[in-house]
Amino acid sequence: MMKKAVVNCTGPTKCSKNTVWAVWISAIVLLLCAGITYRVTAHRLKLAVDTAIELPVPLSAFPVEIGSWSGQDVPIPYNIQRVAGNDDFLSRLYTKRQTKEWANIYIAYSARPRTMLGHKPEVCYVGNGWILDQTEPSKVVSVSGTTIPCLVHRFHKPAPDNEEIVVLNFYILNGQIISDESGFSGVGWRTPNVAGNLARYVAQVQISSVLENSVRSAARDMTDLVLDFFPDKSGKVQASERVFKTQILPAGKQ
Repeated sequence: MMKKAVVNCTGPTKCSKNTVWAVWISAIVLLLCAGITYRVTAHRLKLAVDTAIELPVPLSAFPVEIGSWSGQDVPIPYNIQRVAGNDDFLSRLYTKRQTKEWANIYIAYSARPRTMLGHKPEVCYVGNGWILDQTEPSKVVSVSGTTIPCLVHRFHKPAPDNEEIVVLNFYILNGQIISDESGFSGVGWRTPNVAGNLARYVAQVQISSVLENSVRSAARDMTDLVLDFFPDKSGKVQASERVFKTQILPAGKQ
């Protein structure tokens, strides 16, 4: 004889109510767990985004004396630093002792390439009252023979200022020099660098002066040294090896 299943309900209505309550309780528990998981994940993500990813050698260690160039740091207001959101930066005025020509060099590093989008001369200078006269693609060859593709911008301020300035701008993307931000403007570059990958980065190099010759001269003399501070295509940072050797070699053998 087939046995009947025994259900611990006093009636169909009560059994149905128990089932509904069980479903609701399970749903609430799942929602609570999902909410807690989301808050923990969001907190960790915010910490990762807000924490600076440091270079092996900070940009502040960039040489002050480069050939006949002598540099002096130029402070950048904190509110501008905060808006830029870079992991490291250098702002320095270099002057040639013999000729007295000068050039400002600004280097900004971000291991989150998306934060660098929009930070370009034709936006930032115009936002500060300069009028853009011309932008043209160009190239400079460094001391070591490296070709530097770049954009050269020319700005002016009308009377009563009557100022002019030339700005040479390029980027270093994961060890490769590019002339504009199109190389890191895709959707893939907008994801946060949660892993803190040092080799996933973009650096902006801006060299400005009143004379184009001064800008090109500074780019030629300094770009090789700039590249040494950032991971190359293989992830190696030349500046860190140079500093390491300087620290461990005995006196007189450096």
